[in-house]
Amino acid sequence: MSTAVAPQLLLDEVAVGEALPPLHYDVTATTVVLGALATRDWRPMHHDKDFAVERNGTQDIFLNTPNQAAWFERYLTDWTGPYGRLARVTFRMKGSVFPGDTMSFTGVVESASVDDVGCGFVTVAVTLSVDGDVKTTCAARVALPRSAADNPWARKGEQWRPSP
Repeated sequence: MSTAVAPQLLLDEVAVGEALPPLHYDVTATTVVLGALATRDWRPMHHDKDFAVERNGTQDIFLNTPNQAAWFERYLTDWTGPYGRLARVTFRMKGSVFPGDTMSFTGVVESASVDDVGCGFVTVAVTLSVDGDVKTTCAARVALPRSAADNPWARKGEQWRPSP
C-alpha cells in the first residue's frame, strides 16, 4: 500500500502577485453549529435561528469568529502543504456568513522574504466573499521551506521569529 504525500511548496516556487487557487464552500446550518460547538461558543446566535433573527435582527445563525479563523487556516495550509507554518493571521469581519451562502476564498501573495536566521516567509492577502460581497479580509504571514530539507515546524527559540 502506498501513502500519498501532500506536495511541498517551497519559497522559491512562489512569486509576488501570484494568485492562490480559490476555495468555494457551501455553508449549511451544520457548518455553522459545528464550528460554534468545536470552539465552545455557546452564544445562541450561532445555533438558535429564532434567537438570531428575533433578538439579534440577523437573517439566520451565522459563522462565529474562531470558525472563520479555522477556514482561513485551512485555505492557507491547503495551498502551502504540510510544511507551511502560520506565523500571524489577522482579519477584519465586514459582514456575516449564513447557511445557504457559498464562501469563496481568494488570495494573493504580497511579499516573499528570508529573515536574518534563514526562515522563508510569504505574506498573503486573503478575501472571503459571498456572491462577490466581501465578508472578511485577512492578512497572513506564513513560513515556507526554502529547500526540501528545510522544515519551518522544526524551528524553535531564536530560529523561529514569526513577527518581522
